[in-house]
Amino acid sequence: MGLKRNVSLATALRYKGQGPMLTFVLHRIGGLGMAIFVTTHILASFLGGEGGKLVNAIYENWAFQIFIFFCALFHAINGLRITILDLWPKLLDHSREAIWLEWAVFIPIYGLAVFVIIRTAMGG
Repeated sequence: MGLKRNVSLATALRYKGQGPMLTFVLHRIGGLGMAIFVTTHILASFLGGEGGKLVNAIYENWAFQIFIFFCALFHAINGLRITILDLWPKLLDHSREAIWLEWAVFIPIYGLAVFVIIRTAMGG
């Protein structure tokens, strides 16, 4: 018997889960993004020739690099936060503060990386 919920899409989009829900969703997007990155690498090596060059052009693009770096960095930092909270359960009372700390670490590192990626893409 399947699980039945009477929640419309509009209701689901209005959900105010805030920080914990956002990190939950971004963690899954990060994992999916890294899977896409690995898949493009494998595909490029199997195709070879012109097809491989086309796939290489996709993952060497600066916009794709910014997306992949977001996925990898956020997934790593969020995973570290989850691991710390799992290892020390008493810290679960401070889960929201841990999310703020996660963002405080993530934003400057990601901002610097985006700056470097764009600067390099512009030929600097």
